Amino acid sequence: MKHFETDRLLLNPSTIDDAAFYLMLLNCPKWLQNIGDRNVKSIEDAERYITERMIPQLERLGYSNYTVIRKSDNVKLGCCGLYDRDGIEGVDIGFAFLPEYEGKGYAYESALKIKEVGIAEFGIQKISAITIQENKSSQKLLEKLGFSFIKIINIPNDDEDLMLYEYQTNV
Repeated sequence: MKHFETDRLLLNPSTIDDAAFYLMLLNCPKWLQNIGDRNVKSIEDAERYITERMIPQLERLGYSNYTVIRKSDNVKLGCCGLYDRDGIEGVDIGFAFLPEYEGKGYAYESALKIKEVGIAEFGIQKISAITIQENKSSQKLLEKLGFSFIKIINIPNDDEDLMLYEYQTNV
């Protein structure tokens, strides 16, 4: 499977070797507040989450969730990826970082790279994104990446109103 990189970052497809990291990330207060509880409470839960939710899409489509690693010291900072999500037309981009790595440009750098490879390598012509209305930093980042707010939507099994953003290529 393909790995990607930027000046400062490595983006590696997530594997069960990342389980301890995802246990931490999926239980951060901001993840729980902005994305929701995924009921990942142990290393085994994290391994199952990766095995059942990330790896099948990677095998099926060639892209999925990527663990974002800082090149200078190999520290895992967060995740970024393209997702085939129920209730979203086309492909959905998403990102999340541990609190200590927010505000340093890592989310923008990794999401820009994922957006570029989605278009150039996977031929994706429209990329969507969703965020809760309270998540102003995510909205700001999506707009910086060239996404436009489209409308408020709901996705299956989630009552929360979500803001739908889209990026359309000029192809």
